[in-house]
Amino acid sequence: MGSIAEPWGISESENANYGTPKGLSRELRHGKTAHNMSSSSLRKKSDLRLIQKVPCKSLQNVLSNLQEVILGTKLAVLFLAIPLAVIADYYHYGRPLIFGLSLTGLTPLAERVSFLTEQLAFYTGPTVGGLLNATCGNATELIIAILALANNKVAVVKYSLLGSILSNLLLVLGSSLFCGGIANIRREQRFDRKQADVNFFLLLMGLLCHLLPLLLKYAATGEASASLINKMSLSLSRTSSIVMLIAYIAYLIFQLWTHRQLFEAQEDDEDNAYNDEVTVEETPVIGFWSGFAWLAGMTLVIALLSEYVVATIEDISLGVALGSATQISLFVVPLSVIVAWTMGIKMDLNFNILETSCLALGIIITAFTLQDGTSHYMKGLVLMLCYVIIAACFFVDQIPQPKGTGLGMQPKNSVGGGFVSA
Repeated sequence: MGSIAEPWGISESENANYGTPKGLSRELRHGKTAHNMSSSSLRKKSDLRLIQKVPCKSLQNVLSNLQEVILGTKLAVLFLAIPLAVIADYYHYGRPLIFGLSLTGLTPLAERVSFLTEQLAFYTGPTVGGLLNATCGNATELIIAILALANNKVAVVKYSLLGSILSNLLLVLGSSLFCGGIANIRREQRFDRKQADVNFFLLLMGLLCHLLPLLLKYAATGEASASLINKMSLSLSRTSSIVMLIAYIAYLIFQLWTHRQLFEAQEDDEDNAYNDEVTVEETPVIGFWSGFAWLAGMTLVIALLSEYVVATIEDISLGVALGSATQISLFVVPLSVIVAWTMGIKMDLNFNILETSCLALGIIITAFTLQDGTSHYMKGLVLMLCYVIIAACFFVDQIPQPKGTGLGMQPKNSVGGGFVSA
């Protein structure tokens, strides 16, 4: 096979002749995760007319890449927080400032990673593209979890992942339903229940894996020592994590291969309705190798900022609302347990009674909200209010966590009832 030189960037006018199969974009959309679909609303159309007037082709490609990757998001202004975070760390400014700047810089990076994986999917095909979106979509949580575990901050990992799941179930979904209901105030919106059912089955399985280690503690008799209970909980958590990862792999096979039609049906209807008004063929806006280079570079920057976050999080409870709840519950959480295991760190799936109860109620409330396949603004409002109630619960919580739970937390009266590592 002859090799084709890959330019650093390609302009929109070149896309049609760049070897992208016709209709591939519609297939690629079937492999998108919930995070990819929601983050697409943050993107904006790039105007490359001025760049195309640059006489040097190489410079034109570089400027085109910068325009598409850096300025192609409504969050572009937040990129300024990245150098400010580096400067703040270099001059040893206050930890809250470094923490805030790092989290601000992570926000556009996470959205751009989603964009870049979709661009690569144009060249790799829908199957590999779906796998890229499924794994890279949660890169921020994974990196923060691994760095936190390397610093033996198990509590940071648990609370950040719990916060991600709850925020996706209640805040992100609630906001989407509320805004969609307001925009369609006079009619009821409908969606395919089959997709939601699959996700809730998996979330309930994940909830079972969280409940059993917690129940072991309450089922143990007085003869069982605390160390024995913790050992049983840890062994069960590690076994459950392996099972959860197997379930996640099966979920990807189910979604991308064997039952793709379940995830295509609703989108086909939306495509038909949209094509009645205008026909648009999605094409890549950057080349494969340039996209790969940008993805690798942004992953390194995410790792740097995540290190700042982990190093400065002393009395701040972290909850990064990125990625879908199912992926975090069945992929990031069990993978964190396995990674901790390889590091010799004892991290289990026991999130304690309050945290596990909030997770259970969040899943149940969301399931009942979506059970009839319809949505309106009232459903979204209720989900958001439930999130506020749960947030208020943790805000006022002053109960010391018992020893041996893996959370290692003690109450602190500063920062509105935050927690510090023991």
